[in-house]
Amino acid sequence: QVQLVESGGGLVQAGGSLRLACAAAGRTFSSYNMAWFRQAPGKEREFVAAIDWSGRTTYYTDSVKDRFIISRDNAKNTLYLQMNSLKPEDTANYYCAAGSIATEDARYPYWGQGTQVTVSS
Repeated sequence: QVQLVESGGGLVQAGGSLRLACAAAGRTFSSYNMAWFRQAPGKEREFVAAIDWSGRTTYYTDSVKDRFIISRDNAKNTLYLQMNSLKPEDTANYYCAAGSIATEDARYPYWGQGTQVTVSS
């Protein structure tokens, strides 16, 4: 089992950058595939990016390719999402998830509480 806590959200102007972090408690973080999802008001939760346990393989939804970078530091039990060239449509509550590398949120058994990202135009 793993407990997840996100941080790094906030208010940023369009074109700006933010780096989200997801700290994991538990000795087995390095064995989990991880992902970021987001949910905007009135919308379903959507897949953003995923990374395998080693950090060597990553996946992105098309809308964030070339702007967002998912990474992990297994020595620090931390997952990251570097978000560049932010757009107002990136505004959402961002969640980290553990236990799969799928795009479907139902495939992930472990979730953080989320961190809010707001991009102003």
